[in-house]
Amino acid sequence: MTRSNVVVVGAGFGGLASAIRLQAAGHQVTLLEKRDQVGGRAGQLKLDGYTFDMGPSIITAPHLLDDLWSSAGARLRDDVELLPLMPYYRICFTDGRHFDYGGTSEQVEAQVRSFDPSGVDGYRRFMQVTRQIYERAFEDLAGQSFHRFSTFVKLVPELLRLNAAQSVYDLVSRFFHDPHLRTVFSFHPLFIGGNPFRASAIYAIVPYLERQGGVWFARGGMHSLVEGMHALFERLGGHTRLSAAVAEVMIDEASRRAVGVRLNNGETLGADAVVLNADVASAYMQLVPARFRKHMTDRRLRRYRYAMSCFLLYLGLDRQYPDKLRHHTIVMGPRYRGLIRDIFDGRGLPPDMSLYLHAPTRSDPSMAPPGGESLYVLAPVPHLGRGIDWQAQAQPFRDRIVRFLEQDFGLTGLEQSIRVERRFTPLDFRDDLSSYLGSAFSIEPTLLQSAWFRPHNVSEDIASLYLVGAGTHPGAGLPGVLLSAKITAELIAQALPGARHRFVPEAAAA
Repeated sequence: MTRSNVVVVGAGFGGLASAIRLQAAGHQVTLLEKRDQVGGRAGQLKLDGYTFDMGPSIITAPHLLDDLWSSAGARLRDDVELLPLMPYYRICFTDGRHFDYGGTSEQVEAQVRSFDPSGVDGYRRFMQVTRQIYERAFEDLAGQSFHRFSTFVKLVPELLRLNAAQSVYDLVSRFFHDPHLRTVFSFHPLFIGGNPFRASAIYAIVPYLERQGGVWFARGGMHSLVEGMHALFERLGGHTRLSAAVAEVMIDEASRRAVGVRLNNGETLGADAVVLNADVASAYMQLVPARFRKHMTDRRLRRYRYAMSCFLLYLGLDRQYPDKLRHHTIVMGPRYRGLIRDIFDGRGLPPDMSLYLHAPTRSDPSMAPPGGESLYVLAPVPHLGRGIDWQAQAQPFRDRIVRFLEQDFGLTGLEQSIRVERRFTPLDFRDDLSSYLGSAFSIEPTLLQSAWFRPHNVSEDIASLYLVGAGTHPGAGLPGVLLSAKITAELIAQALPGARHRFVPEAAAA
């Protein structure tokens, strides 16, 4: 059997998942990563005994991981140990109250009742509606390609029936009257770079998705999942090259077909197909010559609305805060709508903040020295198109965050307990991860930037060029990226001969 050669550029979750599926399907895959470790945004930082996940930290829809391993004739549990979390996360408000989200319907209803006794009925009706959206939008639609407009047009009536034109917040407000509960059940689009006040109600499925599959953590950190995926890929016979930055996708002038890549060192690698797991705007503008791009022009790419960025602190502490921190803790500031408006549409840093805190030692003590804490602090901030000078603002903003956590949230003595510290700013998203405008989630998930309107998984301009990751359909977040990889692998299977002839080396089949 003749095996097609595929080059996958970028070893993030999307690139790894694509490489696994393609290698298992019978292609010979070379995985290129410009950094010195696999993982992309899901990198890992180790400092003096403290281990930090640098990016994604939440695992939902674990069945998608099971499906990925199954596609390669393997079992997830043989490579990665997933730990269930309870609660999924704690949401803390400025009035001192908190909502421990997760568990059975009865457990969530008890939390709802503590905020608004009349809200339980609304919660039940909300979950019924989101179940319907989940079954249609996630199970049936998210896993199919929308590169043909005809496919999208057929679904317009269904999208209207699912209230897709309504925002997540407006949908939630139909079922809850208490402002705290409206926040609890509407903030989830922020996990994928969405604004709850304009993200389509389709994205309201997350509470139902979490109830169905739970929220999980990989022992050893999210990078353990990355390492498990990479190990599976290499067992299948795939080849990885680190510190291999790509300068250009090579395109045959006559056929307008991708035929390989050229590395920064001048080396060329031929391929029957090229898969880009990179920021979609940067990938097109930096790697694909403009003369080949009639559809995905620089002008079109710049006109997309891009998601917010993030300011991240990695703090190694010599103490823990068991009364204040759960594995995932969300600290809400005094404003909800106003802060989100400032983050997505304002100029400059907002006067207040809301924070996401990740304290993995709650589930895995090996992430920090005994008695210590590896605390990951994320502040959503505007992207680089909003006029913030991060060279000047990074240190003052860092100090504001620590002061807020100490004085407003109650992490007493935080500053004095810090033993190691690193930060990651929007400039790092741009410079280290090649994220356009330093966006942490690429293109913002709005109705008119979803499905057919989102950059497609197969290039409209260049044959044999494919894209996976947060900026493509269906979107950001681990479930979205895994689905984009599955879609892309299926498109390549349709295009390349031999794609349906499974190749499993003896080492992988054993």
